[in-house]
Amino acid sequence: MKVATKDSISCFQDMLKAKGFRSTKQRLSVYKVLLGKKDHPTADDIFFRVKEILPTISFATVYNCLETFVDCGLLNKLNLDQSSSRYCPNLSPHAHFKCTDSGKIFDLPLSPQTLEEIKSVLPQGFDHSSFDLSFQGTTIVNNPKECHPIFRDDFSGVPDLSHESK
Repeated sequence: MKVATKDSISCFQDMLKAKGFRSTKQRLSVYKVLLGKKDHPTADDIFFRVKEILPTISFATVYNCLETFVDCGLLNKLNLDQSSSRYCPNLSPHAHFKCTDSGKIFDLPLSPQTLEEIKSVLPQGFDHSSFDLSFQGTTIVNNPKECHPIFRDDFSGVPDLSHESK
């Protein structure tokens, strides 16, 4: 689990301020909840987790915090199918795999070589500002963490806000 430190909170505040937003108790609580569990939660999931910390927070406040984080580049919003949007604090280049049996979503890191190969499909004269790559299917094992190291619960793809402003 990635834990917010005094330095990371300062960088979080700086990133909000750079886009003209203030850091509030509500925004900080929502962001800490997002870093607390790597499971690509929905706004509802996040709302119920934050409500344990701030019992009086409204769903609208949580949703507005999430949209603010997306605007500030602190978070990615995922729309993998027709279900609710999910949120991903991993800002490093990666794809997603959604298990159709369990509904779980896994981050799949992409190497620089793979990124270049993906970019090569763009026609000449096209430039991208972002991309989304997702897979859907089933996992062959009960617990993917047992078979491959990329499915660990650390936050290796989440930027360390303590030294820069994923």
